[in-house]
Formats: sequence, structure tokens, C-alpha cells
Amino acid sequence: MMTLLTIFFTSFMLALSGAMMPGPLLTATISESARRGFVAGPLLILGHGLLEFALVILLLLGLAPLLSHSEVFIGIALAGAGILAWLGIGMLRSLPTLKLSWQAADQGSGAGNLVAAGVLLSLANPYWTVWWVTIGLGSILSCLEIGPLGVAFFFAGHISADLAWYALVSAAVGRGRALLTDRLYRGIIGVCGVFLLGFAVYFLYAGLRAWEVF
Repeated sequence: MMTLLTIFFTSFMLALSGAMMPGPLLTATISESARRGFVAGPLLILGHGLLEFALVILLLLGLAPLLSHSEVFIGIALAGAGILAWLGIGMLRSLPTLKLSWQAADQGSGAGNLVAAGVLLSLANPYWTVWWVTIGLGSILSCLEIGPLGVAFFFAGHISADLAWYALVSAAVGRGRALLTDRLYRGIIGVCGVFLLGFAVYFLYAGLRAWEVF
């Protein structure tokens, strides 16, 4: 039992260090939490976690060699750049008419959209795939020496770290909603939109560099 708890704790700390790094999912969590409150983070992580669970299964079934090809990284990077650019431009275009609507948000509208966004934003990040094919797969194979329970505790620790961090971010942003004016809210969304465009440019550069265009 102590070995399984060690796996859980190690996985938790490893995932937490990655979750705390800025990225598209964190940007979306901040922007959606400003509008919807605490529920945004857990719903985004639900989508993220469902995708990670599916990927773990696929890795165990032998998908790792395919995902490790440079062509896969290039494809994900270029497609991710397009997705993030589309999301960022959409945020910026909505700014002139954007207004807060606490009642609609508190009723949990669009929950399914947030779950889907969690999946989409994870897929749009090529380094998410790279992490799972390298660090993630290595950890899974190590845990398999103990058996299926080892993998289960590894995944539980990993997703618990993601949920803990993004729930904390959502709670912090959500508690400040009462202090938000429409102008400040548009400012937050504008900054998040610019950040998504920045990530889009970065992923585009990474994909083209891997393609040896640069």
C-alpha cells in the first residue's frame, strides 16, 4: 500500500509542476472563471481528464510509437496553432459587445461546451502529447511493474493535481467576480485572447521549425 501511495504522491507532484505552467488551458480557465465562476475550472479539467484517460488506454495498447513520430508533432502543432488563433480572434472580436451575465453563468449554462473546450485545448497543445509519449509513458510502464493498480494510482495522482490547481485558479477568479465591471471583464478577456494568439504563434513556429522550414 505504501508503494501505491508513493506512486500517487509522485504523480501528483509531477503533474502539479506541469499544471502550474502557463498554457492555453490555464488562459481559458481564467477567462471562463471570470464569467461563470468556480465551475469553469472543474468542467474544463473534466474534458482534459477524459482525454487523458483515453490516451493512457491507447498508450497501453501500443500507440506510443505512432505518436512519437515527428510528423505527428508537426501536424498537432500546426493544427493547434490554427485552433488557438481561431479561439483568440473570437475572444478579441467579441470585446465591443461583451458584457457580464452572472445569472446565466450561475445557472451552469454551457457546461457541455466547457468540457468540450477542455478536450479541444488539450489536443491543440503539441507539448501535451509529447509529455505523455515521453514522461507519461515512461511512468506508466514503470507503474505496470506493480500491476494495474499502479497505473490507476498514477493516473489518480495526475488528474488530482490538475483538478486541485485549476479549481484553485477558478475559485480565486470566481470570488473576485463581484469586483468586476464590464470594462475590467473585457480587459481580462482581451488579455486572454492575446495570450491565446501568442501561443498560436509559438506553436506555429515550433511546428514549422520541426518541419525544418526555419
